Amino acid sequence: MLLAEAAKARGLSPEAYAQSEISKRAKPVSDAEVAAFYQGNIGQMQGRTFEVMAPAITRYLTEQQEAEARIALINELRKTGPAVRLMMDAPRFEVELEDSDPSIGNKKAPVTIVEFSDFQCPFCLRVAPTLKKIRATYGDKVRIVWKDFPLTQIHPQAFKAGEAGQCAAEQGKFWEYHDQLFGNQQALMPDDLKKYAAAVGMDGERFNSCLDTSKRAEVVRDGVAQGTRLGINSTPTVFVNGRRVSGAQPYEVFAAAIDEELSKK
Repeated sequence: MLLAEAAKARGLSPEAYAQSEISKRAKPVSDAEVAAFYQGNIGQMQGRTFEVMAPAITRYLTEQQEAEARIALINELRKTGPAVRLMMDAPRFEVELEDSDPSIGNKKAPVTIVEFSDFQCPFCLRVAPTLKKIRATYGDKVRIVWKDFPLTQIHPQAFKAGEAGQCAAEQGKFWEYHDQLFGNQQALMPDDLKKYAAAVGMDGERFNSCLDTSKRAEVVRDGVAQGTRLGINSTPTVFVNGRRVSGAQPYEVFAAAIDEELSKK
């Protein structure tokens, strides 16, 4: 509605208006950014050269810039446009939680945020500081729960990293270990995973045994199965009291959903 009203004022179709405004806000992708992405994700390139992958990487980064520019445009229109009230309840999904799911925050918090994520996913890395900011801002009003959803076709180390996270959870060290994995996303081989366990002060022998025997693999598979039933096909996918938020959305998108949920309590 906001796009249509702004386009009408400019004498343009909504599509032409959006394309014009997005092109003003989306930064051109530089050769340096393409090269940095290739080097940062070289493990996912399956031996293909930079010259082969550069066009696809450029398209991918350009699409991300355009998506972020669209969000920025809509946020600007919301601030300057008429007040919008949501009268209908947002669609909700029933997300089953287990006592063993890694979580942080009060179990009785009025807002529960469930994140289906992948330790090798660059967009999951981008949303991690957003969720930390939410935790710092809302405190005990929110609880954040982790669910594994490794995209193994494009992230070959993600499943084992998910197992490692669950092994860390057995020792009460999931969130410290979570930060280690996201901070070292390009080095997630088994020896790396064991090194990070030592870095956060885990019992090394216990952790190594858990990882080597794939003790927690079934838990990771359960996360994938649950996510598939919910229709998830990309990460991160987050549910705010059952309301789906897809992708590495900015803090404002999550805050708006959380504020709406808190206003109902």
